[in-house]
Amino acid sequence: MKKLREYAELFSVFFQIGAVTFGGGLAMLPMLERELVTRRRWLTAERLVDYFAIGQSTPGIIAVNVATFVGHSRRGIPGAIVATLGIVLPSILVICVIAGLLGTFADVPAVQKALRGINVVVAVLLVFAVSRVGVKTVTDWITGAIALTAFLVIVLWDVPAVLVVLVSALLGIIIRLRRERKKDAAV
Repeated sequence: MKKLREYAELFSVFFQIGAVTFGGGLAMLPMLERELVTRRRWLTAERLVDYFAIGQSTPGIIAVNVATFVGHSRRGIPGAIVATLGIVLPSILVICVIAGLLGTFADVPAVQKALRGINVVVAVLLVFAVSRVGVKTVTDWITGAIALTAFLVIVLWDVPAVLVVLVSALLGIIIRLRRERKKDAAV
């Protein structure tokens, strides 16, 4: 019975997140942080950032990957399936409804204005999410330089994000190894 309640809670949490957030994984970050880190204490903020980093660099949608990771960490493979279903089901339902009504309402000015308003909110949520993650991950001048360089390379030269993530990961590993060697040498 306890397992069933945990599965129901996993599904419910991710269904609610999937139902009220627009704009994909990064737009969901503030809600995921509130629900998973602050309210339920299922993860630490650092673990959530790790899941986002892994979700960004693996195939698929970030939010779905994070839900899968969280579900797996809570209840193994069945938990991963339940959490994943919870986060994708609202989108599937909305897409089905929109597909059925699109031809009828696509040219309605009120619908177009509503969508523009939603886009503005998504942009604000993205800025908020990036600033929250940035504060937790940019901890010194080296990580700040990596972040700024990654941003500039993507924006100015249109380098694929996957390549930037992989190079940044490699730089992070190299920096960590060098720091550990210096620490060992000092001892």
